[in-house]
Amino acid sequence: MSITRRVFLKNGALAIVGTSVVPSFLTRAVYAAETAAPGAKRLIVLFQRGAADGLNIVVPHGEQAYYNMRPSIAIPRQSVLDLDGFFGLHPSMSAFKPLWDQKHLAIVHAAGSPDNTRSHFDAQDYMESGTPGVKSTEDGWLNRAIAGVKEPEASPFRAVAMGGALPRTLAGSVPAVAMSDIRAFAVGGRGPKASVASNTFEAMYEQSVDSVLHGTGNETFEAVKMLRSADPEKYSPAVGANYPNGRFGDSLRQVAQLVKANLGVEVAFADIGGWDHHVNEGNVQGQIANLTREFSQSIAALWTDLGDLAENTVVVTMSEFGRTARENGNRGTDHGHANVMFVLGGPVKGGRMYGRWPGLQPEQLYEGRDLAVTTDFRQVLSESVANHLGNKNLAKVFPGFDKSTPKDFLKYLG
Repeated sequence: MSITRRVFLKNGALAIVGTSVVPSFLTRAVYAAETAAPGAKRLIVLFQRGAADGLNIVVPHGEQAYYNMRPSIAIPRQSVLDLDGFFGLHPSMSAFKPLWDQKHLAIVHAAGSPDNTRSHFDAQDYMESGTPGVKSTEDGWLNRAIAGVKEPEASPFRAVAMGGALPRTLAGSVPAVAMSDIRAFAVGGRGPKASVASNTFEAMYEQSVDSVLHGTGNETFEAVKMLRSADPEKYSPAVGANYPNGRFGDSLRQVAQLVKANLGVEVAFADIGGWDHHVNEGNVQGQIANLTREFSQSIAALWTDLGDLAENTVVVTMSEFGRTARENGNRGTDHGHANVMFVLGGPVKGGRMYGRWPGLQPEQLYEGRDLAVTTDFRQVLSESVANHLGNKNLAKVFPGFDKSTPKDFLKYLG
């Protein structure tokens, strides 16, 4: 039995199923080029939870003040992977250097939220809702972004998050699915059209009160059984896609599986924690080195795994805020303000640094302690939403953001 688009879609009825496995053609060695829709555009959002130290990730090695303020944790000039003579990557991020050289990777430094909170919870909430300083926003910017894109035959896999619960950014009117592992049957959901699935597809089908789902009859139930009988363990990433061990690498591997299986993924979300380095952050070695290695290798593997599909894919990274410019007494850093964002993809005008560098002299620091924000994170996201996904109604995606118009974009996307 072959599964058709009509079986999958049915006006999005299967969205409440939140299935955690994928069709049998996922296991075919040739599906990457033959089954995925070649013109479909995708946006993958990656969140670095815990407030990453942007100054040790993309190092301003051309500024002496950086070294003056970080006597034990600064990345030595001779170790930095130089990008343009002033900025360079942490040496553990060598997987990013080819992407930069090939002009697929762009970097926006001194980016962040205009809200000055140093609370992890509030800052993450503001960045995921897309409304800094406003706690009453019910939905997330990523959900609003695709809500404004017309999709007459929306797939139940249109919006996918890797994790046990739907993230704040995907809460909203568009059905979205969160899955901890596509090799298991446990799925979490959030929002008016999401649900928490039971451990068997039969139970999901029998317990559903959705009339459209029941109205599809045996055809839909057969499709659900096909999902259950698939064996994702047989998936083999593309040659050269070397995902590191760990949850983040595994999440991105599964994102690639879903995209390449032509399930209609339009947006995907994954996160990586552990960035709150108050104590013993390290420099060339240590906590920051281990995490940046996992981070960069996972993303580079995803890029390689997607193959030709990467040409219509954009990956954006973000973190709730940066770290203090000065190291603290515990050889770590405390909660700061501005950070760095990476933008990777086929449409990206990469190999360039974007944003205005504010400097690290005492008088240039925000509140005398932090890298200042010169690029609102919403400006970076807006271009991905408008120029890549095609949703030009940015005032609705980012309400209250007065720079969300095309003439103010950073112009790093084609």
